[in-house]
Amino acid sequence: MLLLVGGLAMNSAMDDMNLIQQAQRHHLVVRELGEEIDLEIGPGDDDSSFANNPLIGGSPRDPSGEEPDESKQGAMGPQLAGEDQDLLKTQPPKRKKKVVKRWREEWADTYKWAYVDVKEGTARIFCSVCREYGRKHRRNPYGNEGSRNMQMSALEEHNNSLLHKEALRLQMVSKDKVVVEKPIYVKALMSKTAGTIVEAALKRDPHDAEFIQLVQEAVHALERVIAKNSHYVNIMERLLEPERMIVFRVPWVDDRGEMHVSRGFRVQFNQTLGPCRGGLRFHPTMNLSIAKFLSFQQTLKNALSPYKLGGAAGGSDFDPKGKSDNEIMRFCQSFMNELYRYLSPNQDLPSEEMGVGIREMGYLFGQYRRLAGHFQGSFTGPRIFWSGSSLRTEATGYGLVFFAQLILADMNKELRGLRCVVSGSGKIALHVLEKLLAYGALPITGYLVDEDGFDYMKISFLRDIKAQQRSLRDYSKTYARSKYYDEAKPWSETCDIAFPCASQNEIDQSDAINMVNSGCRILVEGSNMPCTTEAVDVLRKANVLIAPAIAAGAGGVAAGELELNHECSLMHWSPEDFESKLQEAMKQTYQRALKAAADFGYQKESPDALVHGAAISAFLTIAQGMTDQGCTPALPEYWCKVNELIWE
Repeated sequence: MLLLVGGLAMNSAMDDMNLIQQAQRHHLVVRELGEEIDLEIGPGDDDSSFANNPLIGGSPRDPSGEEPDESKQGAMGPQLAGEDQDLLKTQPPKRKKKVVKRWREEWADTYKWAYVDVKEGTARIFCSVCREYGRKHRRNPYGNEGSRNMQMSALEEHNNSLLHKEALRLQMVSKDKVVVEKPIYVKALMSKTAGTIVEAALKRDPHDAEFIQLVQEAVHALERVIAKNSHYVNIMERLLEPERMIVFRVPWVDDRGEMHVSRGFRVQFNQTLGPCRGGLRFHPTMNLSIAKFLSFQQTLKNALSPYKLGGAAGGSDFDPKGKSDNEIMRFCQSFMNELYRYLSPNQDLPSEEMGVGIREMGYLFGQYRRLAGHFQGSFTGPRIFWSGSSLRTEATGYGLVFFAQLILADMNKELRGLRCVVSGSGKIALHVLEKLLAYGALPITGYLVDEDGFDYMKISFLRDIKAQQRSLRDYSKTYARSKYYDEAKPWSETCDIAFPCASQNEIDQSDAINMVNSGCRILVEGSNMPCTTEAVDVLRKANVLIAPAIAAGAGGVAAGELELNHECSLMHWSPEDFESKLQEAMKQTYQRALKAAADFGYQKESPDALVHGAAISAFLTIAQGMTDQGCTPALPEYWCKVNELIWE
């Protein structure tokens, strides 16, 4: 018997090595395996083919139904009595038993996103994207949730679900490997002083990749300003620390009565110039780093606009896709139950962002009104019949096209006939398409291609699809000569101007190279920080003119302030009047950026002029306010409420 036990232990060790080797061969992740998998399985459990399939490191199973351990026992223990062997043969095969940890080769081929880990003392098969093990992905009506086959079956069902595929797309997981966290790319700066600012931010927030990326871009644009006056080093260090960061729990109940918990964020970055304005984003990838990056970007954008405002941003990792109206309403009400105490017309009012539209803003404002007990002001973006301006949702997209017109006018060119690629499928991208058509440009998208071209009727149909939370595939079902491409990018298409309107870091280094090779000469940022640091380097070396989001995206800021303006709240602007005011606001922003660039030695013809000029103008405006007001902390919530009462 000692020989038998030792042989089994040796086989167990060999199985461990085989499992790890197989995992490495198929890019699986194996972490902290226990001595054995506590999974009950036997011949005939869940999978009729299991009995005839070989295990890694083990011999093929005899079709007669004998257990492999019993055959080994007979081979290694010849000293056993013949009657004992006859007794073993006459016994029926055990239906369930504990098995040593082994991984079938076909599992490794099929489930490339799986890994083994120990959960509460039991080894489980996990999904590498969702970090949940198989039994969590569905309820098994047969009660055999512990079996390995049932785990793999549940994992297969989960991997084929739209939720899992969306998670894969959002995390940009390739088909052959599991994506790991990318290290933060630290760019070398010309000034040693500027480098110390980035180093301090990196030391304080080493894991906030998006925020650090924006800090590097801002410091790079402000190098000449910092070198000219050392006082700005201290101002910049103070500016990079948000005034208030709010992280809170958001419990909500779905239509089946099940409880869920999401995480909410609101970062009030800087209120030196006035009350905060900034968007709310509902998206599964939302985290504190993205909230900080968005709020810092919004702070610069608001400072550059004609309206002096502070900057804020926030949201939640809640995903509104696939949710019913009642589920979204319950989530928004729970979200506002915590956030409302930090909001007021004189402190902070949120606006729309990714995943937050008219429906979500209506639910949020309704709950805010009930909790605050008054109808003072409104959130930017609600419906026309209880808000102000008539073109709020179009403002950002229209503003991008107006800004491109200003750039082309200085080059003695116009939009008519130019090929313009537009990424994204949200409201900004749709309104960019609409205005480009109005000016005679030739818009090109990545997700949707129509051989007959787009017209106003088709754009209106697309707007209806988005308003009804439907897929763009419905467009291709209506128009036979159109095709929808999932996860497609338009950057390889021949173009003159690019309008990235999807999300941050949507353009990587290879995309930037494709854009340059496709003839792109102007990039107008519709989304916040659409290019990675490596992509920006490629575009700069190719002399591609970049219109930064803090300048080109100021249309939304202007429209929001027009909504909240008392005069505007008493009447509806006509589309012509609204566009005229929007064009004037964009012109002022453009001229301020160029003037600041010229003051610090950047020529108007330089591709970097707008990037440097916009950052310089916004920073100097904030820095002057911070210097005049002294080094003061943010007002406590109590005094904010007192000021509201005094104001009333």
